[in-house]
Amino acid sequence: MQKILFIDRDGTIIEENNKNYQIDSIEKVKFYPRVISYLSKILNELDYEFIMVSNQDGLGTNKFPENKFWPIHNNILSVLESEGIFFKYIHIDKSFKNEKSNNRKPNIGMLYEYLNNKLSYNIKDSFVIGDRLTDVLLANNLGCKSIWIKKNNDHYENFTEEEKVYYSNLDKEILNKTIKLKTDNWKEIYKYLKYKRKKRLVYKRITLETNVEISLCIYGNGKYNINTGIGFFDHLLEQISVHSLMDINIKIIGDNNIDEHHIVEDCGITFGKIFNKLLYKKGIERYGFYILPMDDCLSKVVIDLGGREQLSWKAKFYREKIGNVSTEMFYHFFKSFSSSAKCNIHIDSTGINEHHKIESIFKCFSRAIKMAIKKNYTNKIFSSKGLL
Repeated sequence: MQKILFIDRDGTIIEENNKNYQIDSIEKVKFYPRVISYLSKILNELDYEFIMVSNQDGLGTNKFPENKFWPIHNNILSVLESEGIFFKYIHIDKSFKNEKSNNRKPNIGMLYEYLNNKLSYNIKDSFVIGDRLTDVLLANNLGCKSIWIKKNNDHYENFTEEEKVYYSNLDKEILNKTIKLKTDNWKEIYKYLKYKRKKRLVYKRITLETNVEISLCIYGNGKYNINTGIGFFDHLLEQISVHSLMDINIKIIGDNNIDEHHIVEDCGITFGKIFNKLLYKKGIERYGFYILPMDDCLSKVVIDLGGREQLSWKAKFYREKIGNVSTEMFYHFFKSFSSSAKCNIHIDSTGINEHHKIESIFKCFSRAIKMAIKKNYTNKIFSSKGLL
């Protein structure tokens, strides 16, 4: 489903005219600092569709004739389009505030089509970006989030007396939930929208054999807290976090009194499921590969996050156990992950030291994932089918 940025015009894309609040001459057009650069980056690198929503009080009246508005408005759009910035739709309300039009922000009369088409639009993860309190309230009324932009980052002192009274009577808890960023800097808006993809997900899988809880952030800092009850397996899972930079918390309670089979298997299943749920398939490289030496060992891992499950395993172990993990379970972990994450994994390793061999495999796996999930800043899916 498509996410949207509902973007105000005056005071957001171009500077507000504080004299009569009308941009009725070309001399009054002044673009907000660096707005063109960062709107272009947002549109090309991230996954949002742009829709302009603007109140233009009394447009079409004698005080604000349309022949003074449209040439200037079209010139603004032309400048933006010359930098590859396009708005899918433009909604402009011409009414005065006292008319209480259902189309006037913060009312949502102009925007019902997006709310009613829930199969096409993801309103929950969309944003309204604007400089007025009405833009914040529009976000709340739509059920999305707000980025509140104000010159000099002043979100209260510049209010009119009427706005101050209105603001003081609002439910601040609702506002705090709606407003996700307050800034006067378009670079900060870009960075917030880009890196908010660092979301964390917690996934639990409970069977009669194991109780698995995994918390994962794909775009993290390599932080981990892992306790499976199997020391050497913890050590290997830590390599995934360290070398992929994913933040991973794993806690497993299982029937280790029998053997390690169910714990390793269910960890692979659960880890694969949460990875697949978090995986953002637009704008990633999709493929990853890595070759890594570790003393006498040389390992190679190739990954395709293409939605098809397959494991090719070319690694022989000549000891029954490494640490307290049966060597046959290494294949089983990656097979379980591949099936749940719906990805192809090809693993090849040679060497003498069995500890080095499996550790280098896990490190290669981690580096290959890091490459495959790297953002390519095209917002495209690398598939001729158009989906993964």
